Amino acid sequence: MSQEVKSKRKLFGTDGIRGKANSFPMTVDVALRLGQAAGLYFRRGAHRHSVVLGKDTRLSGYMIESALVSGFLSAGMDVILVGPLPTPAIAMLTRSLRADLGVMISASHNPFGDNGIKLFGPDGFKLSDEVESEIESLIEQDLTDRMAPPEEVGRASRLNDAAGRYIEAAKAAFPRGSRLDGLRIVLDCANGAAYRVAPTALWELGAEVIKIGCEPNGTNINAKCGSTYPELLRSTVIEHKAHLGIALDGDADRLIIVDEKGQIVDGDQILGLIVLFLKNSDRLGSNDAVATIMSNLGLEKKLAEHGITLHRTAVGDRYVVERMRAQGIKLGGEQSGHMILSDFATTGDGLIAALQVLAVLVEDGRPASEVLGVFEPYPQLLRNVRYQGGDPLNTEILREAKREAEAKLGTKGRLVLRKSGTEPLIRVMAEAEDPGLVEEIVSMICEAVQQAVTA
Repeated sequence: MSQEVKSKRKLFGTDGIRGKANSFPMTVDVALRLGQAAGLYFRRGAHRHSVVLGKDTRLSGYMIESALVSGFLSAGMDVILVGPLPTPAIAMLTRSLRADLGVMISASHNPFGDNGIKLFGPDGFKLSDEVESEIESLIEQDLTDRMAPPEEVGRASRLNDAAGRYIEAAKAAFPRGSRLDGLRIVLDCANGAAYRVAPTALWELGAEVIKIGCEPNGTNINAKCGSTYPELLRSTVIEHKAHLGIALDGDADRLIIVDEKGQIVDGDQILGLIVLFLKNSDRLGSNDAVATIMSNLGLEKKLAEHGITLHRTAVGDRYVVERMRAQGIKLGGEQSGHMILSDFATTGDGLIAALQVLAVLVEDGRPASEVLGVFEPYPQLLRNVRYQGGDPLNTEILREAKREAEAKLGTKGRLVLRKSGTEPLIRVMAEAEDPGLVEEIVSMICEAVQQAVTA
C-alpha cells in the first residue's frame, strides 16, 4: 500500500489501532464499531462464524473487551474469550480453533494508560494494510441495517484450556529430548500477558525459574520491568547468580536477554544466534533471513560471512513477516526483540524465541556470555524527538540536514529517519565504524528536527 493511502487512515497504524485508553481512537465507541465492521468483513459463507479474543493485563482491557464482544455478537459472530494471553497465543489459537478472526487487546510495550487492538486473519497472520483500510472504511459507515437478525446474534463463551494449549505449542518448539535441568533462569514477564504461561513452560522443561514482573495489578504492566527496562532483569540475574535472564514485553511478542554477567543481548544478536544455529543444523532452508532497516550492519556482515543474505524491511514485525512469506524465508526479527520463526509461529513470539536461545545454550554447554555475542556491532545511536502535528520529515530544513549527514557518512555508515508507528516521535538512527561520527550525525539531525518542529 502506498504511503499516500496509509496517511489517509485515521485508526490503523503500523500495528493495529493504538492510543490512550478512553481517548480517540481507543474508545468504547470505536471498539464497538470495530467489532461490528470486522465481524461483517469476515462473515463469509453459511458456517457459524467465530472470533478468538484475548488481552494483556491492562485495566482498560476489560472496557475494550466488553465493547468488542458487543460489536462482534451484534454482527453475528460467536466470541471465544481466552483472557490474558500473549499475542502469539491468539494467533495460534485462531488457526487451531479454525476461527474466522483473532483479536488481541494490547499496547505491547507501552505504559498501562495506553491500549491497542491487533487483528489476525483465519490463517493466524496479521491483516494486510489493504484489509485494515477496508475495515476502517466500514467503521465509518452506518451499519445498522447490516447487523445480524435476532436469531443470528452471536454467543460468547470462555475457553478454559487456552493457556495450556499455548504452553504445549511453545514447548513443541524446543528440541525433542532436550531439557533445561540445571539451568537457573530469571524470567521477567513485564506484569503482562505471559505472567502465567511463560514461567510454567520453562518450569515444565526442567528449569529453575526465578520470576519477576509476574504480579499484574492492572496498572503495573511494563512499569520499570520487561524488555524495555532490562535493568531489573540485569540486577536480579547477578543477585541470584543465574545462568540467563529473559525479559518479555507486555504482550510477550518480543524479548531481550541478559547473560550471566548482566550484559544485555538485543534482538540483532538473538537473531544472528538463531539463524546460525538453524543453518548449522540444516534447518534454515534457504540461506536468507529478514531484519529491518534498524538492524546493525555488524549482523549483516556476520551473516554474509556464512553465505546468508540479510533482507531488510520497514520497521514492524508485520513487514518482516510479509517479506518472509513472499520469499519463503523461515526466520526474521527486529533489533527490538521481535523474532518470527515460521516453523512454529505466524507472528513474533518472545517465549518461542527464548526457547531457541536456550536450545543453543544446552547444546553448546558454554556460559551465555561466551555464546550470545555473535558479532561485533557497529557503533549505533538512536534518539527520539517528540513532535506535535505537521510532518517534520517533509521539510526543507530536515532534507538539507539529511543530505549533509549522508555526505559525511559516505559509504562508512547509515542514517535512518522515520516516524514512530505508535507515538508522535521522529526516530533518528545512525551507525558507522567511528562512534564520534555517529554522535555528530545524530545530534545534527535531532537539532534539525527540533528546528523543523518549531519553524
